[in-house]
Amino acid sequence: MTHYDYIVIGAGSAGCVVANRLTEESDTTVLLLEAGNLDTKPEIHIPGECLSLLGSEVDWGYFSEPEPYLNHRKIFCPRGKVLGGSSSINIMIYLRGNSHDYDRWQELGNPGWSYQDVLPYFKKSEHSSRGASEFHGGDGELSVTDAISPTVVSQRFVDAAVALGYDHNPDANGAQQEGVGLYQLTIKDGKRHSTAAAFLVPILQRPNLTVITGALVTRLLFEGTCTVGVEYLLEGTLRQVRVNREVILSAGAFNSPKLLLLSGVGDAEHLQAMGIPIVADLPGVGQNLQDHPVVSVAHEATQDLHTASTSSIGEANLFLHTEGNLDAAPDLQFLFGSVVLAPPGYAHSGLGFTSFVCLTHPHNIGSVSLRSPDPKDTPMIQMNFLQSEADVQKLVVGIKLLRNLFGASALDEFRGQEIAPGADKQSDAALVAYVRETCSTVWHPVGTCKMGTDPMAVVDPELRVHGIQGLRVVDASIMPTITTGNTNAPTIVIGEKAADLIKAECISQRVPTYLSI
Repeated sequence: MTHYDYIVIGAGSAGCVVANRLTEESDTTVLLLEAGNLDTKPEIHIPGECLSLLGSEVDWGYFSEPEPYLNHRKIFCPRGKVLGGSSSINIMIYLRGNSHDYDRWQELGNPGWSYQDVLPYFKKSEHSSRGASEFHGGDGELSVTDAISPTVVSQRFVDAAVALGYDHNPDANGAQQEGVGLYQLTIKDGKRHSTAAAFLVPILQRPNLTVITGALVTRLLFEGTCTVGVEYLLEGTLRQVRVNREVILSAGAFNSPKLLLLSGVGDAEHLQAMGIPIVADLPGVGQNLQDHPVVSVAHEATQDLHTASTSSIGEANLFLHTEGNLDAAPDLQFLFGSVVLAPPGYAHSGLGFTSFVCLTHPHNIGSVSLRSPDPKDTPMIQMNFLQSEADVQKLVVGIKLLRNLFGASALDEFRGQEIAPGADKQSDAALVAYVRETCSTVWHPVGTCKMGTDPMAVVDPELRVHGIQGLRVVDASIMPTITTGNTNAPTIVIGEKAADLIKAECISQRVPTYLSI
């Protein structure tokens, strides 16, 4: 049977980074398994085509269970099923989050994860169009650029916010996050720069790296509590491969807990109900699911907005505090783009623009569990959006703020009729109903294999699974709390830091040559 030093499961935002960094050591062999196929679909590489990827063959196309606080609607939960993972289907926004996010991780019992600890990893990965600086890297693998040919209406959104008294902030990844500006994007030479393009394609010729696509991992293999390999399905045939050192699980916030549970690592009662032999009773597996709830305010446009092929659906940003606590991370994020993204029931086929109101730190805590012991079955996802009335009220506040901003004179030449929520919805009661009717996700699931040392933690601060040898989780699922904004950049950094942790542990375990003589 074939052996590798490391097996990485999932060629997504973290997995591609880990595979790259580990194979920098020429004597280290790595197998990278990806359930999806090669990123050859043309639309992947055209920034303006990102919405066409959702629900396509490169998307897992998950849905939540009926949500009890959203009129029992199911929520669409897209995740990338392709080389590059969700970095190949996302809207390319590069946003690190807030320094308070990482300091909070450390406060929760995760030394080495403070903002000052992770900032060097953000800079390491980044090839910023602005060049190297205190906050940016100039020679990393990932191209991060300012908006290319942003639409005039996106710039008017910034002007309108400034006119209303919000600070202009040209760099939400810099000294502060608060204020209004244009997003930075993961684009290179006019094309999407996914982690596959940035970290994987340039190293495919390394002889110590093997990449297999179309490989659905069905379970991890254990001897007792020691990880010894992986079983996967390829072209209808079950195969097994052994590991010498570690398996790195980078399948994402839905599929990483799913695979742990399929392998007997998780809550004992749930595993028994599924008829799965218990390897380790870890009740936190699949718990602590967090995501950013959003609602939209959409308008007709009175003229062509001249959207370029390099335009993301989110071009302008606004971060603000609604509660006045400037010593905390912003609690609202706004994403503005020159496209109509009205919720179901508010269809509009003409020109328009939309802004999402996003809760950066909501109170909803959901879960991921098994629907059945069949690896090909979809996981059960429960978001529990808007289980807190405070979250509902904050989204209503966000809608009102947006309406005020959209009414500013800077947008006069573009502003048509309001499509959603619509001019007929003015009262608080009507807006509350609209929020529960339309609230959805902005596609940032995290937290389902959280790191820490408490009884519900799944991995320790070095990302090793508690009670298991030779297994780490390295993706957005390890976040104990969600970051302030889009989660792709933080997930890349998780991959960067994990690779260093793995290398350091490997070096510390090596026996000096003179002792082995």
